[in-house]
Amino acid sequence: MTKSMLVVALAVAWPMAAEVKLTKTATQIDITVDGKPFSTLFIGPDAPKPYMHPLRSASGKVVTRGYPMIDVAGEPKDHPHHRGLWFTHGEVNHVDFWANEASQGAKKGRVVLNKVTEVKSGTKSGRMTAVFDWKAPDGTTLLTETRTTTIHSDPRLRIVDLDISLQAGAEKVVFGDTKEGTLAIRLAHPLDEPSKRDPAGTGKMTNAEGGEGEKNVWGKRSPWVDYCGTLEGEKLGIAIFDHPANPKHPTYWHSRGYGLFAANIFGEHDFHADKSRNGSVTVEPGGKLRFRYRVVIHPGDTREAVIAEMYRQYAGS
Repeated sequence: MTKSMLVVALAVAWPMAAEVKLTKTATQIDITVDGKPFSTLFIGPDAPKPYMHPLRSASGKVVTRGYPMIDVAGEPKDHPHHRGLWFTHGEVNHVDFWANEASQGAKKGRVVLNKVTEVKSGTKSGRMTAVFDWKAPDGTTLLTETRTTTIHSDPRLRIVDLDISLQAGAEKVVFGDTKEGTLAIRLAHPLDEPSKRDPAGTGKMTNAEGGEGEKNVWGKRSPWVDYCGTLEGEKLGIAIFDHPANPKHPTYWHSRGYGLFAANIFGEHDFHADKSRNGSVTVEPGGKLRFRYRVVIHPGDTREAVIAEMYRQYAGS
């Protein structure tokens, strides 16, 4: 190979090199993985909380629902607060940060950007850290959230690590017992589980204990759940891993057949159908709660993707 041919070959190969690139603007941080669009973290003032949308597989399939951000033909338009991937809770000192769209009422909490402290691209991974204030309707800051999101480069997978620290201010903060929370993804409509209302769904949830379908996953505790189906002819899935150091590990799952996919440690009286239970958690003034999760978007079903082995590696990291 001549020197000029080598230069051309390297120029062609360079865009294929592994890289996670993060690009910040005033309202969002755009994410590409190995030269392909992956997602955007929206941090601007227009939404009542930060969220990532859309999430894409390594093959480019959009695995999250478009509504309410964009209209997609045939999608259901329920639950307008289900925005891509997000982290909030339905009762924090009696304030709703979950169903908190403007259309859902004025007396709702908002999670607003305080500052972005890090945006770092890299060959193997990219990392961004932002600080958010959880504000009550009167403007009081109930919590300060510091969230570090790490996106990894992989030819077959899309891997997102979330490290979330919630610090109370001068007053104690109570995360109330409600199923409406907490780390959540709203999946693309074709990944819904089949039902009488929508028999065309292709999705199926599976947890670490082998439970399958909403009946055997919703309200159960498990270190991970994988939600698989067929999207535009490709069999793929999305898994959420609950880190062993998280509070009350393994988490409960508020995961529905219609595409809501959420980890929630707080909603015990709902999950056990027992009003005498109290799953609330109190954070004393100045105290902290820390949550870590991994989201994996993968080709194939749970067994083919060896989700159990991937979780073991994550849990030991």
